[in-house]
Amino acid sequence: MVFRSEEMCLAQLFLQSGSEYDCISELGELGLVEFRDLNPSVSSFQRRFVSEIKRCEEMERILGKTAADHLGFGVHTLIVMSLCEQLQRLEMELSEVAKNKEKLQRNLLELTEYTHMLKITQTFIHSRSRVSESTFSCSFILISCCISPGRRFISGLIQRVKVEAFERMLWRVCKGYTILSYAEVDESLTDLDTGEIGKSVVFLISFWGDQIGQKVQKICDCYHCHLYPHPENDEERADVLDSLRTRIQDLNNVLHRTEEYLRQVLQKASESAFSWVVQVKKMKAIYHILNLCSFDVTNKCLIAEVWCPISDLAKLRGRKGEATVPSFVNRIPCTDTPPTLLRSNKFTSGFQSIVEAYGVGDYREVSPAPYTIITFPFLFAVMFGDLGHGIIMSLFALWMVLTEKKQNKKRSNNEIWTTFFNGRYIILMMGLFSVYTGLIYNDCFSKSLNIFGSRWSIKAMFTNQQWTNALLTMDPNVSGVFNGPYPFGIDPIWNMAVNRLSFLNSYKMKMSVIVGVIHMSFGVVLSVFNHLHFKQKFNVYLLFLPELLFLLCLFGYLVFMIFYKWFAFSARESNQAPSILIHFINMFIMQGKDIPPLYPGQTGLQIFLLLVAMLSVPVLLLGKPLYLYWLYRGGKGLRRRRFDFADVCLHQAIHTIEYCLGCISNTASYLRLWALSLAHAQLSEVLWTMVMRLGFKITTKVGVVFLVPVFGLFATLTVSILLVMEGLSAFLHALRLHWVEFQNKFYRGTGVKFLPFDFSLLPSVFEQEGLL
Repeated sequence: MVFRSEEMCLAQLFLQSGSEYDCISELGELGLVEFRDLNPSVSSFQRRFVSEIKRCEEMERILGKTAADHLGFGVHTLIVMSLCEQLQRLEMELSEVAKNKEKLQRNLLELTEYTHMLKITQTFIHSRSRVSESTFSCSFILISCCISPGRRFISGLIQRVKVEAFERMLWRVCKGYTILSYAEVDESLTDLDTGEIGKSVVFLISFWGDQIGQKVQKICDCYHCHLYPHPENDEERADVLDSLRTRIQDLNNVLHRTEEYLRQVLQKASESAFSWVVQVKKMKAIYHILNLCSFDVTNKCLIAEVWCPISDLAKLRGRKGEATVPSFVNRIPCTDTPPTLLRSNKFTSGFQSIVEAYGVGDYREVSPAPYTIITFPFLFAVMFGDLGHGIIMSLFALWMVLTEKKQNKKRSNNEIWTTFFNGRYIILMMGLFSVYTGLIYNDCFSKSLNIFGSRWSIKAMFTNQQWTNALLTMDPNVSGVFNGPYPFGIDPIWNMAVNRLSFLNSYKMKMSVIVGVIHMSFGVVLSVFNHLHFKQKFNVYLLFLPELLFLLCLFGYLVFMIFYKWFAFSARESNQAPSILIHFINMFIMQGKDIPPLYPGQTGLQIFLLLVAMLSVPVLLLGKPLYLYWLYRGGKGLRRRRFDFADVCLHQAIHTIEYCLGCISNTASYLRLWALSLAHAQLSEVLWTMVMRLGFKITTKVGVVFLVPVFGLFATLTVSILLVMEGLSAFLHALRLHWVEFQNKFYRGTGVKFLPFDFSLLPSVFEQEGLL
């Protein structure tokens, strides 16, 4: 994590024709450079390596859903053709085996249906009886026809849902000159056309005459019946059945061998699928990069332009693959704005993501990420401060941190869990800071911890007989009642006080204003580093100083009054302390002479600060436009640029209005620290009072048993409401305070992120398809 983005340079790569593939492959392994498109006017379909990319896409199609999640070895140019041929042979082999298997399965189904038809129609011939229609159900149909002299037969199978309509159609068309017998097949059969499994019905139609036979044949075709030959006698039927049994057994053996062979081919292919997908993804990426490059006039050298961090330029020059041209890397001047590179590790990447969600920083702009590591979890903890809740959150995050290698291998598809796991270090920091603020608030599951002993004593009140009411009011003016401040945090006796809420409200409200003004002032101070770095010193005097004076003369003075009141008035003099809010309002309306001053010379100082704040507004509004106009008229470098005075004035007016009103609204916005802290504490107290206290009230042996489900309910509500819901609320509010109140003081966030050509950053097809 660095203070600002790394310095970048634009370099030219001269790649010798024939070795460009290896050079780009090595650059992909290094992941140091981002390539620029040197052919922006050429469409994607007219570039040099389109055919190679199409070949890679064809290999991806052959591989189907096979994919990989990381890339780690080199690829040679000759492997492109050999891999393509190997995959095509595999595809042809698998396609042929699959077609043969499908044909064998279809033949097996036909023989099986023919067997059922022969067995069932035999009962029709001998019994001459019709089986009740209500007992049949069918799903598939097969029919065959056999013509004999005199009386003739057509037999086959039909779907059960079509039997009734089929029978009616035969009766109406043939006018009763046919005899229909049908029975249901006991087992379910697979349809030859759709592949669905269901019940079928075997039927036998007896008729006389060729015309009737033609009509019956057409009706069977309309109902998609499958016709099978009907034997003349029982001997022929028995021979056909024996033949069918033999053929079915042979087909089953062939199918078993075919499936075994197919399984072996797929098993062998699956062993190489990982490396194949890795190579194909790398090939396609390399050819996409080659399409961004351009050839010289002799077509013997490939020229590429890349953005590269200056710190990695030596490493880039040190590794140049098999290229033999003398000038492999040549740094060139450029006026274009480079991309922004901010290096991060697994700890800082989460905080960097928070900043970049607002916007990628401009090139060489001050990055707020290093400070966000501290300020973000701290502001979260101010709203979430509870010792017990902070410990639970810290332990959960610590478990994720300690098991991160194991969790990375699992690659869970649960989006919520992935979000929590990726932010494990943010959660850990938020939990640790919540423990700290919980100790400051002396709040642990809405209860206080008496670690150092209270500094308030009731004994002195009894000794001096100072009780005036039934509330046991302790007067700090009585000697021995108040013995000084609590060593760390809030005194635990406030947890029992009736006016506890009023005391904490006043404390947290003032604390929110102090934190907010310091946070905003720090953001304004950071802007001076941008002005100095970009050599705009006039912005230091015309922007930075007026902004800082306006903020400190008004709200910095408010913070001063808060601290002065804390130091000037002790507990014994607290009833004489004036209202800071009244003094602050009187500062603007120039009134309050009847109110005792907070300190000597207060009125004069307030008028001076107010005048400085008011005078800084016109400086902020007009200073920069007038200075730039003077530079333009004075001919000091601005004549070469287009200068629009009205446009500059408009933008500066918008900035001035936004900043001045923003100082007021942003300071009020920090009061959310007080509001959410109060809400969290009250919810925690309500949960303890309404749940856990009920379990502790039962003092019998039954109470121990009753305490178990009560504690379970308390733990569930604590995790779901206070940790998850309240934690998410505090997280979002802390996010807003950083984006709106802090970062807009110095951070523009309009840059372009540096995206190096790196094989490790290629998307994984396995992850996209959910196969890992």
